[in-house]
Amino acid sequence: MMPSQRLQGCRSLHINEDNGRFLLLAILIVLYLLCGAAVFSAIERPSEVQAHGRWNRTLYNFSETFNISLQDLNSFLRDYEAAIATGIRADSLRPRWDFTGAFYFVGTVVSTIGFGMTTPATVAGKVFLIFYGMLGCAGTILFFNLFLERIITLLAVVMRAVQERRLRRSGLFPPGLRRDFAESCLPGWKPSVYHVMLILGLASIVLSCCASAMYTPVEGWAYMDSLYYCFVTFSTIGFGDLVSSQGAAYENQGLYRLANFLFILSGVCCIYSLFNVISIVIKQVLNWMLGKMNCLCCQRCHRANAFLGRRNAIRPGARVRQARSPARPTRTGPTIATRTAAASPAR
Repeated sequence: MMPSQRLQGCRSLHINEDNGRFLLLAILIVLYLLCGAAVFSAIERPSEVQAHGRWNRTLYNFSETFNISLQDLNSFLRDYEAAIATGIRADSLRPRWDFTGAFYFVGTVVSTIGFGMTTPATVAGKVFLIFYGMLGCAGTILFFNLFLERIITLLAVVMRAVQERRLRRSGLFPPGLRRDFAESCLPGWKPSVYHVMLILGLASIVLSCCASAMYTPVEGWAYMDSLYYCFVTFSTIGFGDLVSSQGAAYENQGLYRLANFLFILSGVCCIYSLFNVISIVIKQVLNWMLGKMNCLCCQRCHRANAFLGRRNAIRPGARVRQARSPARPTRTGPTIATRTAAASPAR
């Protein structure tokens, strides 16, 4: 095969950068899911088998003690499961559909948490939920994106002020220099993606620890369970195995429910913004991987890269092309200002 034909065949295998990034991310997500499934299956499956065994023994002992057939007992349990779906529990819980309970429900809807503890049982309620959730979820996602923009703006102002103060202390800026002139000297000072990610991560950790310290004594959970609940709630996963503020009565109930609302709102904003910033970093990693994988199918490209990589190697005509081409500005790394557009994935 001629070299030109081999090079043309290699180029035909190349795909668009965006499509390549999409395919690479899809492959990595599938591998991530497979690894996660293997880990959770190894951890949780033995506990599930033991729980099934204990439950079967309990049913058998109950059936023998009270002379009830297993068929009748299972029928009764199915009726109780249907009652649970409507919000009925054996323990005393708060009303689900009074105004405060309904407000808690719509909050979990528009924030996409969806605990599942409360669900509409009527056809009218289900139809209304479809249209209500469509508009509410879209508006809440917009609110989260605007929250991230406010965080970026605040960090930019603070970091620019710190940089200006440091330059003044070093003597590069005279003390009497006007503020507008000083700001014009730092026009491109934007917060780094990694700085924003670090600050949002620390804020999320602090919020989770403080909220867990409140949930542990009030709800009677273990501290680790409270941390688990905070992550599941703030990340809007919302399994529903643990749900706060569901008791019939609490000490200082009004204050607790207000603190619970503020913690959930702040936590969801921070975690959502953190996920958006992490997605920017993941995109940078994907671009780096695509760069490393580029031209692997073409040995001629490898030889050219090796030739260019030698320290004193100069290609014919390289000096002429370098003299004719304009100088390109150097880049020191991604900033949050140039990457914010990628920080709004559909949820």
